[in-house]
Amino acid sequence: MSNSLFEATTLGGLALTNRIVMAPMTRSRSIGNVPGELVAEYYAQRASAGLIVTEGASPSPNGLGYARIPGAFDAAQAAGWKEVTKAVHAAGGKIFIQLMHAGRVGHPNNLPAGARLLGPSALALEGEMWTDQDGLQPYPVPTAMTEADIDAALDEYAASAALSIEAGFDGVELHGANGYLIDQFLNTGANERTDSWGGSVENRLRFALAAVDRTIARIGKERLGIRLSPYGAFNGCKPDAATDELYEKLAEALDQRGIVYLHLVDHSSMGAPKPSQTLVAAIRAKFRGTLILSGGYDAARAQADLDEGRADLVAFGRPFISNPDLPAKLKAGTKLRESDPSTYYTPGPAGYTDYPAGE
Repeated sequence: MSNSLFEATTLGGLALTNRIVMAPMTRSRSIGNVPGELVAEYYAQRASAGLIVTEGASPSPNGLGYARIPGAFDAAQAAGWKEVTKAVHAAGGKIFIQLMHAGRVGHPNNLPAGARLLGPSALALEGEMWTDQDGLQPYPVPTAMTEADIDAALDEYAASAALSIEAGFDGVELHGANGYLIDQFLNTGANERTDSWGGSVENRLRFALAAVDRTIARIGKERLGIRLSPYGAFNGCKPDAATDELYEKLAEALDQRGIVYLHLVDHSSMGAPKPSQTLVAAIRAKFRGTLILSGGYDAARAQADLDEGRADLVAFGRPFISNPDLPAKLKAGTKLRESDPSTYYTPGPAGYTDYPAGE
């Protein structure tokens, strides 16, 4: 099989038209946390990607940390996502939903009534969070999760995954990166627990692997991927002396479970430390499923990594915002249109669905 960026391939049993993945990107267009017609239009415009991974959708009311992000835990949200999957499939695309519980990354103003801001430990993030009601607000101290809270959150991932498959998604990506809840348990920057969910590498791996196991039990391993960010620096993450050991053991455990892909993101293009090539190679060796690499790619670098066997698929993020027909442009070598950062997270179509194709 060719390893060209632009030729068809498979992901488990799923046929993809190319090896280009549209990376998950928060866009904050889901009013009332329900994806609407605008969201369906946005993803359908970008269906020429081999695979789309949606923006993070919360599996729980407690995980809706940002303003206007979608949920994936009730009937209205599922109905909205069903229109998204229908539109993408009608345009010939394949689409996974990313399940993102924001954990401590949030503010009560952004949560529905009765929801709670939770984290592994009662450690507040430094800095401020946008709220539509009051503008920027300091991050509050989250409530440290009890055993019951942990059990409930794990069940929420699994239930949300099942609801997402019912809504027509081809699969589910668990967001284990960028300082959100799964990553908070992995990372000593957010996890200071002294019980069986924190401290040692094995204990810090428990939440991620339990989320994977419960989700597999509901939707099957062939429909499940996970995103990880070794050496990520978002949302208070920090590497420590055991970072390489932790991610190598995690890759091995994920391989044993047979999930369909592992999506590694390198945020060095945005100022974070670069994961060592030794670690990335070790993960590649230990995880025998599909490996997706992401982070500041252009076509030449993507093709080089495919040619060298470092990846099976390559994800592109921000270029997809302003170039809905990105695969065609990359193949033709056409100059890419720049996106407008001031409209990344604003409500409405401006900077979202108004970038034309073919220009």
